[in-house]
Amino acid sequence: MNHILHGSCIDLLPSLPEKCVDLIFADPPYNLQLQNELIRPNQTVVDAVTDTWDQFADFAAYDHFTEQWLSACRRVLKDDGTIWVIGSYHNIFRVGKIMMDLGYWILNDVIWHKTNPMPNFRGTRFQNATETMIWAKKSREQKKYTFHYQAMKNFNDDKQMQNVWYIPLCTGAERIKIDGKKAHSTQKPEALLYRVLVASSNPGDMVLDPFFGSGTTGAVAKRLQRNYIGIERSAEYVEIARQRIAAISATCLEHGELLTRSKRNAPRISFGQLLEAQYISVGQPIFSQDRAVTAIVKADAQLICNDQTGSIHKIAASVQNRAAANGWEYWYYEDAAGNLVSIDELRERYRHENHVN
Repeated sequence: MNHILHGSCIDLLPSLPEKCVDLIFADPPYNLQLQNELIRPNQTVVDAVTDTWDQFADFAAYDHFTEQWLSACRRVLKDDGTIWVIGSYHNIFRVGKIMMDLGYWILNDVIWHKTNPMPNFRGTRFQNATETMIWAKKSREQKKYTFHYQAMKNFNDDKQMQNVWYIPLCTGAERIKIDGKKAHSTQKPEALLYRVLVASSNPGDMVLDPFFGSGTTGAVAKRLQRNYIGIERSAEYVEIARQRIAAISATCLEHGELLTRSKRNAPRISFGQLLEAQYISVGQPIFSQDRAVTAIVKADAQLICNDQTGSIHKIAASVQNRAAANGWEYWYYEDAAGNLVSIDELRERYRHENHVN
């Protein structure tokens, strides 16, 4: 638990127990295939990715490497876990194909749109302002996986979070440097990992990063009270990551849950439970938000409206001429002051007052 393992992930992943991690974030070599130095207009050399770990003999060698580490990751991933893999146009399409061949099932491609991308100094192509993350579950048949929909919606001013994330490159004080130079050429911003971990893991989960680098995944995991296993073949990067993570204080959770609970994951409460607990009364009218529709509550928790009887969902759908509807969001009751209150709020009150968590 909370270890950084020094060595190649190809060698070390087989030593981990089967199905031991809840989430994987992988930032593998991109195989950038850089041919020449990049020169700025002022004739200075761009500090590009020229590390030996990003160099492969050919595409076949890169594909073999990718298949090896993805297969090993799938073995250690729990049956309800998910994996994120980040890449650029140089490699992400090859990675995605191999993932599908191995049995992973893609949930989303998420585009990281860099708000401060490097210019295209040669002026021969469009500026590369994005990288792509593939989010996948372990198999097509997998029913359960962690996704904090409501938390992502909260991040996005109460609108559905889209699959394009506008996040700047890692710069300033966050960028780790040694003697004024980047300690790691492809250090990812903590904001990117923060969103990944909040979206798809829970406190106490085990997060694996098979290409740990300077330890961004571990740093964010510690802040969010996740556990981590990092694998890194560079002894220099391992030490950088250890020092970085040791200096971080974990988030304090004394003031309640870390995330706002999604209604989808909340304990199920039926309309009948509200009725038998007298939060709603037999014969009580409930209304659409504009009061244009009124229904009466029956003793068996069904509604009667316009000579039609059915559940809160069935009647809500019928009066709107829809195939289906969410009755919790459609119906309102009148409080003592004559104000309309959503029955969904009444359901939340029931949960709170009866300690149904």
